Amino acid sequence: MFQMNALPPALPGELVDLLQKVETATIGHVLHDGFLHPRIKPVLPGRRVVGCAVTVCIPAMDSVMLHHAVSVARPGDFLVVERLGDERHACWGGMVTHAAAIAGLAGGVVDGPVTDLSEFHATGFPMWASGVSPITTKQLGLYGALNVPVSVGGQIVRPGDLILADDSGVVALDRAQAQALAAKCIGMQDFEIEVLEKLRTGVKLGTISGASEKIAKAMGVA
Repeated sequence: MFQMNALPPALPGELVDLLQKVETATIGHVLHDGFLHPRIKPVLPGRRVVGCAVTVCIPAMDSVMLHHAVSVARPGDFLVVERLGDERHACWGGMVTHAAAIAGLAGGVVDGPVTDLSEFHATGFPMWASGVSPITTKQLGLYGALNVPVSVGGQIVRPGDLILADDSGVVALDRAQAQALAAKCIGMQDFEIEVLEKLRTGVKLGTISGASEKIAKAMGVA
């Protein structure tokens, strides 16, 4: 049985450009929700991508819907793949990687293993996953869902969510709140640059952050 819904509206280009300046770790200073579990790691280091969530749900041994999703996704889309708890079969391998790269997808994340790591290196395609496995899915045609809410890395991701992924992890954001959040985070990153300059001049981190003052007050020596 298959369930298919329409693709969500694409992300505005200016919003993508803005979020490209933001680190997931900076968002982690502001939000507690939206983050995929730390077990989801980048296959290739040094990538930061922003994309529109196109969600896929497939069972353990069947990747029919994933092949279809890669075929209909647009440039700038980010495939988010729920594996329904399977941690044994790699649904994403070399052919899917090449197809996604040729289609111009922003990236992908799988709540499970991938395979054919050499193809990620060959294409440079940005991918996040929980591990690697040589056991692959098959084209069985049993079940699959496209553009439904999915659970990936313990986080509910909805079609059309804004996905930001980098070396520190993956976060799913409500696009309606993303612009204001990005502006705040960019301000925080600019402040960090100022902090680094102060550190280089000899000012201590505890003084800058106020940590040393808090400890002194707690100990009654302030």
